[in-house]
Amino acid sequence: MTYYLDFEKPIQELETKIEELKKLSDGSEIDLTQEIKRLNKKLKELKSEVYSNLTAWQKTQLARHPERPYTLDYISMIFEDFIELHGDRRFGDDPAVVAGIGKIDGASYAVIGHQKGRTIKERIYRNFGQAHPEGYRKALRVMKLAERFSMPVITMIDTPGAFPGIGAEERGQAEAIATNLMEMSLLKTPLIGIVIGEGGSGGALALSVCDKIFMLEHSVYSVISPEGCAAILWKKNSDVGVEDYMKAAEELKLTAQDLKKFGIIDDIIPEPLGGAHRQPHETGKRIKNRIISTAAELSKIPVEELIKKRYEKFRQIGNFWSSSRSRK
Repeated sequence: MTYYLDFEKPIQELETKIEELKKLSDGSEIDLTQEIKRLNKKLKELKSEVYSNLTAWQKTQLARHPERPYTLDYISMIFEDFIELHGDRRFGDDPAVVAGIGKIDGASYAVIGHQKGRTIKERIYRNFGQAHPEGYRKALRVMKLAERFSMPVITMIDTPGAFPGIGAEERGQAEAIATNLMEMSLLKTPLIGIVIGEGGSGGALALSVCDKIFMLEHSVYSVISPEGCAAILWKKNSDVGVEDYMKAAEELKLTAQDLKKFGIIDDIIPEPLGGAHRQPHETGKRIKNRIISTAAELSKIPVEELIKKRYEKFRQIGNFWSSSRSRK
């Protein structure tokens, strides 16, 4: 059964009507072919209108859709012979981060990504995709392994943020993230990052210092969630609400379209009409094609030049200007 978001209710009503007509026409003398065809055409037009005019908050909801494919889903679609590696060799294994080695058309890649979990039990096990320090240290261990064997690194970003619990802080959450930022900036192998859902805060950034950063069309990428931003800015005597979240989402400029315009990401990977969850295998195919073409492009660049370009890429993020006027 398909899960519909609030803004998808008109689509749900039309799809339900089409299904009812199909059932009515099965084994019946009534020919409803033309009516079903007409409604399907109307449905396609409605979807095009709805999904081409989404607000930032609606895109955030779509990026968090419970049926949206996660890292392990894409790994099974894209990579052959995937072998998952566990543990950071310091403390333990973090199920919120999946890391391992896989192949595409015979070429080996290191694959690392956040995993939120599908069922309630699995979400608790995966800590809702919120990584502990050992998750980021495991990711770095696999990156170093990839560097040793000259394998491109693919990261899939999908987390509300790094886990802020006491245990994570005691084990050096901030240091683990900072170390990843430093080490990734100097890694001697191509790095390709893809925001597949929700890219939140330092938890996302710890896997994002890449030569090329892509976002799926309806994913989001931001320093803080709209809810967190609204709580900090506007919470007074009462709790903030949906209207505050909507305002915060607009102000954060967290959509793929905003970030492409600002030069934060390199490109947008289009999703099938209705979102990645509507046609997951088609989405996986598009991601796979982008990985293959980008890896081929980056592999032609000498390692020292690759690192230099990576450094320049992040140094150039953010525009600023100064005035010649003296301050009074």
